[in-house]
Amino acid sequence: MGKFRSVAAVAAVALLATACGNAPGDQASTSQSDGNAASAPDDGSADAGGEPSGSIAIDGSSTVGPLTDAVAQRYAPEAPNVTVNLSISGTGGGFERFCNTGDTHISNASRPIKDAEAQTCEDNGIDYIEVRVATDALTMVTHPETEFVSCLTQDEVVDIWGPDGADNWSQVRDGFPDQKLAVFAPGSDSGTYDFFNETVLEPNDINQPRQDYNASEDDNVIAQGIIGTPGSWGYFGYAYYQQNTDRLTALAYDAGDGCVEPSAETAQDDSYKLARPLFIYVKKSALADEHVADFVNFYLDNVDAVVGEVGYIAASQEELDQARQKVADAIEAAE
Repeated sequence: MGKFRSVAAVAAVALLATACGNAPGDQASTSQSDGNAASAPDDGSADAGGEPSGSIAIDGSSTVGPLTDAVAQRYAPEAPNVTVNLSISGTGGGFERFCNTGDTHISNASRPIKDAEAQTCEDNGIDYIEVRVATDALTMVTHPETEFVSCLTQDEVVDIWGPDGADNWSQVRDGFPDQKLAVFAPGSDSGTYDFFNETVLEPNDINQPRQDYNASEDDNVIAQGIIGTPGSWGYFGYAYYQQNTDRLTALAYDAGDGCVEPSAETAQDDSYKLARPLFIYVKKSALADEHVADFVNFYLDNVDAVVGEVGYIAASQEELDQARQKVADAIEAAE
């Protein structure tokens, strides 16, 4: 599990990361200034002056992490007595904390909760709401010197990512050069990993991807691996490509209707078949605490203002309105 920090430190660290040549938000979701990751959440509510106060523990997806981080940075001046402790362990790792130990208020997720995870929450008496916050165009990328490929078909992606995955580009398509193919991709705790497998492999009755690849739950590690390895291929959230457009090449994806490039437009019109929803899961009991309820409402009221800056795509107004109503109902029930 990564390091933590309070949201008050986020801006300074982001500036430092940029100065060092990393993409904005490289460490945006992995540190804390006070306390241990496994400590129980602070259930403080309001200070003597009536302002929200307390700490909020958030873990989960490396894809959603930068979005939550951007909202938290915006929230900090509005609620100086609230500390947001944000970490990244992947969607699966986040749900493990959320449902097993119960020491997080919110879990970032780049896929819906699985039946087994939901059952664990139920077994441990943890009730929650699922909140759609944005859309992602999951993006396949290559090293920029891999100029011979601009689009891959689903079958070709299976040839790369499947259990007998190619280790040379010449094995992927006739005419591709004899060049080593290195793969950098999310690990098995990642919601991105799950979504990619479900979308690309499972329609071909394949349950498991190749195992001989460079795995990480941190999308920045994946990006840096591809940037530093000629002939490499991988995938992650659209925001991480947006942060590295001068150092990575995005590939179009042909799911059967021709090559479609990842973009806000193709994700919204459903022509890009690697588009997916992004979520936060909120513990219902935590919404009884004023500072948690205040932050979640702030999140939904401000996510559209930061989603483009982070590199993702806004959810529809209807989806956000439904999310607001869901949160309002849960807050009322928790009071």
